[in-house]
Amino acid sequence: MKKELNLTQGNVFKILVQFALPFLFASFMQAFYGAVDLYVVGRYGGAADIAAVNIGSQTMQIITSFVIGISMGITVRLAHNVGSKNDEEAAYTVGNGILFFLVIAVVITPLMIWQSDNLVSIMKTPIDAVPQTTSYVLICSIGLPFIIAYNVIAAILRGVGDSKTPMYFIGVACVVNVVGDFVLVGVFDRGVAGAAIATVLAQAISSLCGLIYLIYHGFSFPFGRNFIKWRKENIKKIAIVGLPIAMQDTLINLSFIALTVIANARGLVASSAVGVVEKLIMFMFLVPSAMLSSISAITAQNLGAGQRKRAVQTVKYGILIAGLFGVLMCALSWLIPDVLTGIFTEDQDVMKAAGEYLKTYSIDCILVAITFCINGYLCGEDKSIVTFIHSVISIFVVRIPAAYLLSKMFPDSLLPMGLASPLGSVMSIIILAGYFSFIKKKSSF
Repeated sequence: MKKELNLTQGNVFKILVQFALPFLFASFMQAFYGAVDLYVVGRYGGAADIAAVNIGSQTMQIITSFVIGISMGITVRLAHNVGSKNDEEAAYTVGNGILFFLVIAVVITPLMIWQSDNLVSIMKTPIDAVPQTTSYVLICSIGLPFIIAYNVIAAILRGVGDSKTPMYFIGVACVVNVVGDFVLVGVFDRGVAGAAIATVLAQAISSLCGLIYLIYHGFSFPFGRNFIKWRKENIKKIAIVGLPIAMQDTLINLSFIALTVIANARGLVASSAVGVVEKLIMFMFLVPSAMLSSISAITAQNLGAGQRKRAVQTVKYGILIAGLFGVLMCALSWLIPDVLTGIFTEDQDVMKAAGEYLKTYSIDCILVAITFCINGYLCGEDKSIVTFIHSVISIFVVRIPAAYLLSKMFPDSLLPMGLASPLGSVMSIIILAGYFSFIKKKSSF
């Protein structure tokens, strides 16, 4: 099967599955090798080490999500160009995307290294976990250029309809990270720092593989150094789509951090429990996340080719697939919470607290099937600002306040606090329903 798919032709359901599956596998492997850090450290360390990896990885996830969000601007713009068969604009989108992210890497990397201590402090990290957390954040910050490079390469490939090749790069990174974790943490007893080094090494090799591939494989359209020019118009187009997505993803991760900060105030057990659940939720959200990104690319190509009905059909199929998966994950969270949380910890107190939190939190697995797929459509339609607005309202009006209030009202259990995220998604669904109702009425005039 060809790596590059024509997203504007063929059976809609089949195209969605063919494009989304490699993306899903890549996301799974990316989440897997991130979770391996927590697993290995949890097996060879204690609660402080688990908390350090959780807090440190959440801190780095903010930057990673920001980069992925902006890179979506490249995917969507490039998919538009490919769908409309505008080879010149496609080449300039690639060139300007490379320059744009080079600037981002030069700015963000030294800033993160410089502020690593302050970031750990802002997170209200438990005192026992501060040294390990600081080490993890500092080492991972040094590896930021590799994270940025990989995501730019992946965004470009997905924009031209190739979701398979990035999966191979992540597969290499996954193997390197898993082996590195067990060697550095298990054999050489490097602890949290060893896990961070293994992660950076994996990202470096993955981005190098991607760069070599692009150099030798090329594109279906002419591309050379002459297209790597700073064109304000192209940068603006990428930013208009990417920045709202980046800000949205950043705010979502900040909300996760806010939940962690609230849990940190309750002690090491609660902090570790929330960390375990966040890792599980990361896996449970993989299918809707894959649908979001896939629907964005498919919508962009189809709108570029003037085929809106295919884009709408893609959203419906995406909601169906992600919704069924969400029901399964929610059911497992209620039926076997100890089995799921036991993957990452053997501490009985942490397992119990994490099981309570997971039960109510998992309801969100069903709700995000709707919000993520609709967000994907809006991003592909160049209306990512709508997704940003409803996310801001959901996070700051509902999710964070609800988590804080429920934590204070029920100090002996994390079960009620887990409802904060589903409540936030309900607010998003209400806003999206209102938005589309308004658009429908407006178009009828």
